[in-house]
Amino acid sequence: MLSTPNLIIAALLLIGATLLVASVARLRRRRLLAATRAAVGGCLCLALATLAFALALNLYTYHRLTREQPVAQLHFKRVADQRFRVQLAAADGSTRHFLLAGNQWQLEARVLKWQPWATILGFDARYRLDRLSGRYQHIDAERTARHTVYDLAPARGLDLWQAARHLPTWLDPMDTHFGSATYLPMADDARYAVELTQTGGLVARPANAAAQAAVKRW
Repeated sequence: MLSTPNLIIAALLLIGATLLVASVARLRRRRLLAATRAAVGGCLCLALATLAFALALNLYTYHRLTREQPVAQLHFKRVADQRFRVQLAAADGSTRHFLLAGNQWQLEARVLKWQPWATILGFDARYRLDRLSGRYQHIDAERTARHTVYDLAPARGLDLWQAARHLPTWLDPMDTHFGSATYLPMADDARYAVELTQTGGLVARPANAAAQAAVKRW
């Protein structure tokens, strides 16, 4: 089934193409003013379709959020003092590996929620994992020690997050667009499960004995 963004893009393309065809027909009949109006309208619709496609392409880098749901699992292996290799398994089935410095980890996400009128049109709340980084428990180390941070978000299409920030309030389709983060201690063989709540908050829970012990010592 076509989604709402796809229907909007298809409608704009169809209207734009129809107007351009009408423009050519009117030009052949030497109706220059009518042909110009149709051509301008057709080009405008095609330009809007291109913009909508760029926004939709970025929107699809986010995952639908319709209930509290798991978004990631993390598994840590200690490789040196305050150095951990982490396997991040996302809810879409993708798996990536990173090397983090510190003794805590932090996972961040972006959350998009829509205005009621946009929800009626079929836009669901969405999220996207944004960053994974290492942290230090002690402030001095946090200020001076090596830091590691990784960008988890693919760069595709026009950045919907940034675009919405520059729209007038009455035109902004988003009710809220905000970041959410969670963090817990790293430990050898520790596993954590991360869920996103209906309010858009990230919650991490220990998923094995090693993680539970690390949280108790924390």
